[in-house]
This record gives sequence, C-alpha cells and structure tokens, in this order.
Amino acid sequence: MESFDGKIAWVTGSSTGIGRAAALRLAEKGANVIVHCNHSLEETKELSKEIERLGRQSLIVQGDVADKTQVDQMVEQVQNKFGRLDILVNNAGSMVGRARLEDLNEDLWDRIMNVNLKSVYFVTKAAIPLLKRQDVGKVINVTSVAARNGGGLGALAYAASKGGVSTLTRGMAKDLVEYGIRVNAIAPGIITTPFHEQFTSPEMMEKMVGQIPLGRAGTPEETVGSILFLASDEADYLTGEIIEVNGGQLMD
Repeated sequence: MESFDGKIAWVTGSSTGIGRAAALRLAEKGANVIVHCNHSLEETKELSKEIERLGRQSLIVQGDVADKTQVDQMVEQVQNKFGRLDILVNNAGSMVGRARLEDLNEDLWDRIMNVNLKSVYFVTKAAIPLLKRQDVGKVINVTSVAARNGGGLGALAYAASKGGVSTLTRGMAKDLVEYGIRVNAIAPGIITTPFHEQFTSPEMMEKMVGQIPLGRAGTPEETVGSILFLASDEADYLTGEIIEVNGGQLMD
C-alpha cells in the first residue's frame, strides 16, 4: 500500500473503534490526521498523542457533526491549521437506541437520522472547498451491512439511516466528480467495537455471529485496509463504490 506522506486526513468519530483504527493507520502510513469527537475528549487526546509519537501532526476537533454551526467551526479549524484536506473519512455514527417500529418515536428517529445521515451531508458539504484544492480529493463514508439487510431486531431506523448513507455516497460521487473528488464507502458487518457492547446483547451477538461464514466478528483493524485502499491513488478510478467488509455475512 502506498505512502500517505504529507497528506491531510480527517476521521470523524475517531475516539474508538473503526475511526480510531483508521486514524492510527493513516498516521502510520504518513498522513497528518485530524481526529474528532463529540464527547470522548480524553480518549481523543490520547489518540492525538499516539499520532504525534509517530512523528505526524495531529489536530483535535470537537463538536456535534449533526450541527451545521459546529461543523463549520471544525472545518475552520482545519483550514487554519492545514489549509487543505486530502482525505475525509465520515465515520461518526451511532445506533442511539434500539426500538421496534411500534415503539419508535419521532425523537429517536430524528436523532438516529441526524447522527448517521445528516452528519455526512453537513461534513462533506462543508469540506468541499478544502477537498477541491487537491487534484484528487477522497471521501470515504462508513455505511453498514444493515443498509442491505435491514439490520437486527430494533435497528430498522439505524438501517434506514445507513441505507441513506449508501445512496448519498453514490449521489455525492456523481455530484463532486467534476472537482476531482472521489466518493466511496465501506460497509462493515459485525465488528467488535463499543457499538455492540452498548447496543447488542450477548445472545443477539451470538446469533448474528453464527450467520457469518468466517465464523467470527471482525475487528476494527480489519476494516481499515479497505479505507486505506479507497484513500489511495490506486483507487483513483473508483467512485460511487461500496466495499462490503463482513466476513461473508452478505454476498452479492
């Protein structure tokens, strides 16, 4: 895999899980990395220190990616520190809470849509001026296998939001291609992150893992190869593509 020496990368939701793994690997490959959190500031500070120990520059931005004003403020910080952006990884998201349809209220629906879908719209739109300054800018969205299979019990709103991310990925790919910006996505399956520790019972987890041909859940690190590929020059002829990373759980 190529080096990312001198590249500027921003990974949203990078305090834990897939985002943290992606930020570290990008730094290991030479990128200077903007790390982001909404609430988990201490974890994000530690990540930033790890990146700097690798000899890379790091910037911490904190805020709600579903709030346009806060997103604009974070983009201004990126502008002031680096003046450009080569790679944007829209990773921030959450199930927020599980609810069957008959129990799903409007407030929970809106919170799920905002953190998973509206955030991708806000962050990418705000970052366009920075991404346009490169010959090729890369946007990698993190959707989910739930976008294709409807998710587990009580996850229909989350699945719908991630289905929106997948569709938005393809729409943005067409909309931004004239600026040299490539927009792709990865769709993780069952990955061992704090996400499932919070929202998935051991019994549900066992049942879902039992449906994976590889016979186990994936790790955050096992999703990162696809992110690095999509961020690399090797993927310059790809746009609007979604790479499924699910151990065979879903096959086309």
